Amino acid sequence: MTEQTQPTQRTEETQASAQTPASEQAQASEQAQPAQQAEPQPLVVPPVPVAPPQASVLSDPPAPKDRRVLRAVLRWTAAVVVFAVAGAGTAYGITRMERTDVPGLATESDGRWEYPEIVKPPLPSGSPAPFAEENTAGTHHADLRKLLLPAPEGATADKALDGKDGWLATKDYLAEYKDPEDRAEMAQKLTDHGLRHIAARGWKTDDGTHTRVYLLQFDTAEIADRIWQRFSGSDDALYNVRGTDSSQLDPDFPVGAAVENIERAVHVEDKPYGTEQVRHAYLAAGDVVALVIQSRKGTAAAVPFQQTVTLQSQLLG
Repeated sequence: MTEQTQPTQRTEETQASAQTPASEQAQASEQAQPAQQAEPQPLVVPPVPVAPPQASVLSDPPAPKDRRVLRAVLRWTAAVVVFAVAGAGTAYGITRMERTDVPGLATESDGRWEYPEIVKPPLPSGSPAPFAEENTAGTHHADLRKLLLPAPEGATADKALDGKDGWLATKDYLAEYKDPEDRAEMAQKLTDHGLRHIAARGWKTDDGTHTRVYLLQFDTAEIADRIWQRFSGSDDALYNVRGTDSSQLDPDFPVGAAVENIERAVHVEDKPYGTEQVRHAYLAAGDVVALVIQSRKGTAAAVPFQQTVTLQSQLLG
């Protein structure tokens, strides 16, 4: 009797286990395992899924309801990803475009002039550049008259600065200074320091700006630097140019406009000024001292003056 009872009990336990619902077994399995907290994952934008080719309606059976729901979710997810990627790309594109390339955000001209193509004149055969290591005197061997900045497009030339054969008389240069005492003192210094010659160019633009550029050449860079320090002054201009009572160093002239090997002192007329404002700059470039002047009724614009000074500096550099 005992041997018959034990097999019967095992059979009943097996049947009871088989009748246990799968959900209860899964619940029991989850309770048996310790709870694990999912670590946060970085946000990754999945690639836009490519839709598979549409299946033939005649050959494919209808998708079950749960598969239709899954496909709908995937379609909505893909749409969100497409719009997110497209939006991000558009924003990046606009930030990388120039302002004038974006419709509706075109910017008016900032006042720069249109200059013709500027090319340095060729050096005589075998002559070093002014700042070459072997050129200890800092001599500009190129024709000084060809180192003058050309007038911008549309400007009217100032014939008074043409001089004779392109060389300007010293007295015509000194006429740029206001006080007779300053002109006499400067004339003596130029003579004492062996001024070789002066090349000049001037022009007037449609907005009323009058520009004058003077290049004074000496025997060596050392002598030219001595003259430049004397003319440029410190905080205030030592010699007042014509049309000014006083000028000071321009604090707004951009530092980034500096040209290698070129010293500069940029002055702007102090307020209050008269009917016109004057800006001027002294440059020291090897054996050459340059003076750039711009004057205009009302206010002399800063941008074309900065542009003119920088381009002339590059020609001398």
